[in-house]
Amino acid sequence: MSPPIDRAALRKTLRERRRSLSPQQRIAAAESLAERVLGLPFLPAAGYLAGYWAMDGEIGLHALQLRLPASLIYCLPLLHEDGSLRFAPWRAGDALVTNRYGIPEPDVTPAGALRAQDMAVLVMPLVGFDADCHRLGMGGGWYDRSLAFRHDRPAPPWLVGAAFAAQRVDALPREAWDVRLDAVCCEDDTLLAHPAGQEPA
Repeated sequence: MSPPIDRAALRKTLRERRRSLSPQQRIAAAESLAERVLGLPFLPAAGYLAGYWAMDGEIGLHALQLRLPASLIYCLPLLHEDGSLRFAPWRAGDALVTNRYGIPEPDVTPAGALRAQDMAVLVMPLVGFDADCHRLGMGGGWYDRSLAFRHDRPAPPWLVGAAFAAQRVDALPREAWDVRLDAVCCEDDTLLAHPAGQEPA
């Protein structure tokens, strides 16, 4: 039996790996990522698509946001006092404030913002991923708490991890609270957890 994986050490290694990518690699990867997300078989024609503000070397979503059809409304996450995330529509030029982690978020009241259940698609940052669409996050649990309802039954939104290929690992350790993704997109691959068109399960 292999020893348990040290999640903290793995996070450090993978964060350093993504930070080491050159600006040229980042720009090219973000362009390819946008194409892959827009090509997902389950991408809806309309609704809310939640992204994120890239920090700490995360792959950027600027190219994706610019290419979204008008019927898909781009949203950014906000921290809520209950420990979960809320989401609000955002376009370039709209007001932003900085949260406790130094991450920009829309300048709206979190209590009045949308919940994860209101999103059609949630594009999530990650530190690491594997071929089975398991995600290693930063360790704060914000997405896991926000998506806890997915443990009980298949339900929207579709969950998509966004990453650089360099963040892929052979297998990730899993915890009871981890929520599996429906897909992971990186610059050179799209991994699907379910057959094309099948509902989240």
